[in-house]
Order: sequence, then C-alpha cells, then structure tokens
Amino acid sequence: MTKTYQVVGIGNAIVDVITQADDSFLDLMGIEKGIMQLVERNRGEMLYGAMTNRVQAPGGSVANTLAGLGGLGLRTGFIGRVHDDALGRFYAAEMEADGTAFVNAPVPGGELPTSRSMIFVSPDGERSMNTYLGISSEISSLDVAPDVAADTEIMFLEGYLYDKPKGKEAFDRAAQLTHGAGGKVGISLSDPFCVDRHRADFRKFVREMDFVIGNEHEWESLYEADLSVALETAAAECGLVVCTRSGADVVLVRGAEEAVVPVHRVTPVDSTGAGDQFAAGFLYGYATGQPLAVCGRMGCIAAAEVISHIGPRPESDLRHLFRKEGLI
Repeated sequence: MTKTYQVVGIGNAIVDVITQADDSFLDLMGIEKGIMQLVERNRGEMLYGAMTNRVQAPGGSVANTLAGLGGLGLRTGFIGRVHDDALGRFYAAEMEADGTAFVNAPVPGGELPTSRSMIFVSPDGERSMNTYLGISSEISSLDVAPDVAADTEIMFLEGYLYDKPKGKEAFDRAAQLTHGAGGKVGISLSDPFCVDRHRADFRKFVREMDFVIGNEHEWESLYEADLSVALETAAAECGLVVCTRSGADVVLVRGAEEAVVPVHRVTPVDSTGAGDQFAAGFLYGYATGQPLAVCGRMGCIAAAEVISHIGPRPESDLRHLFRKEGLI
C-alpha cells in the first residue's frame, strides 16, 4: 500500500528574519559578527524591533531539507511546533505553499512565541545570526502523531532537537512508529558541539538508524577518533553512513559498499543551507532507490545550487539540474 508521505521530518520550526546592517550597527547592538548566537526572549524581541526592511522566510535545518524535497516532487510532511501568532501562521502557510504538509496546527494560548532567527547581513556578505528558540524547542512525543509517523517511507530527524529531553522522547517515538510500520529512519548529526554533549546517547541511537548524515567534524566527535577510524566504526554500527567534507569528496558507506563522490568546488555567495540541501539531494536519491554514488552526486548538486545565491532554499529546478547531469 502506498504511504501518504515519502519523507517526514522532525525539526526546529524557525522563521528567518533577514535585514542588512553595517558594522557600526552590529557594534551598537552588541552583535558578534559572523556567528550564530542563542538569545533570550527579551533580547530577541528588541533585535526584531530594531530591524528595518526585514524579509521573512521559513527556516530550520530539516524544514529547509523538506522544502528542497517538496520542490523535487516528493510527498513530504513536517512535524514542528509553532505558536498561533503572526509568525507561526506565516511559517505554517509558507511550508504548505512550498509543497510540504505542516501536520501540527499552530499552538494557541499562553505558550512561548514562535522561534525566530534575526539575521543581519553585512555589506561583505557575512551573516550574524541571533536565534531565539521559543516554542519550537519544546517539541515532545505528544507532537508526533501515530498516523503521520507510521504513514511515511522515511523519517528524518534533526540532531539539534536532541538537546532537550522532550526532543529525545519525540525522536524515540517517531523512530518506533516509523520502523514499526516498515519505514526507514535517519538523522542528521547537525553540530559537533551537539554531538559532544550527547555522545553516549547518540552512539546508542545511531545503531538504530538506517542512515546517518554528518560532516567530518561531527563523525570525529562522535567516535573521538580520526575520520577513517570513525567511519569504519560507524559503518559497522549503522545502516548507511554519509560524510560530507566541506569542499572535499563526499564518502558514503553501506556495509562493504563504498562510494566516494568528488565535489566540484564553487565560491559560495552564501553558504547557509549547504548541509540542508545536500541532505535534500541525498534523500531524493535514497527515497527513489538510486545507487549510493548517485545519491551522493545529487546531494552535491543541490548543495552547489544553494550556495550560489542568498538564502537556504533552492531557487533553480533541481530536477532539471539532475537531468542535465544524466542522473534521472
């Protein structure tokens, strides 16, 4: 029987609010240039109020991946948590417009506001991000509806959510429901610091995964070893290992099978979303039964597309790019 969704993702539902700002404005506001900082609610509201000509777009790592997959024509759903406020309603409507079902209604009542990341782009292209996590980091197993998690071919989890005990419970429930209904489950490691904080739990969780996507630093952190030892250990422990190495070859390992995919280097205009769209290309290949090398190649093409312009979601037709390369 065909499942309703080909890929469902669980992740932070964050509205990216983008404006341009020069260095003197950053100094005045005490914003550290070029990095991502978490901010408290009051500072978040103050910075949001200080932004002029702001452009809003739905963001969050797994949500960006799903937008890429929706654009490629897959049936996708997103499990995320937004408040029933202007930003939350905007987020839900934009995800739906991008072709991804936003399966949980915005939460009414005296809850935390919708999560947002205030991004100040300097004249030199540097992005300084100030993220207020808000309601999306409160996601729990209660947000994982059985009829959604059991009705997808692939469940994709965002490592960042592992930082909260409730997020972990949501992952466990989703993995159980999807696996129980014969689907596949995978995770993106998200961040080496996140891996550091939860190494023992991640090591255990990775063993249950059908695929795990991480960059070289995340894999090295997970196994506290150099890359070749880390990947060897990972290949013995989880179904399919995917390792990106910013600008160097991508390595994919499944049991005894290995593919090394060369990366054609391009100078990034804005590197935001490179990992998210690599995941979209890879997952498109994985969901449609392509060989490992093709999955990796699709990931690289999607990543190269997104870093060629501002913003974390594709602007070109990725299927057209895959066709041009003879991949579909």
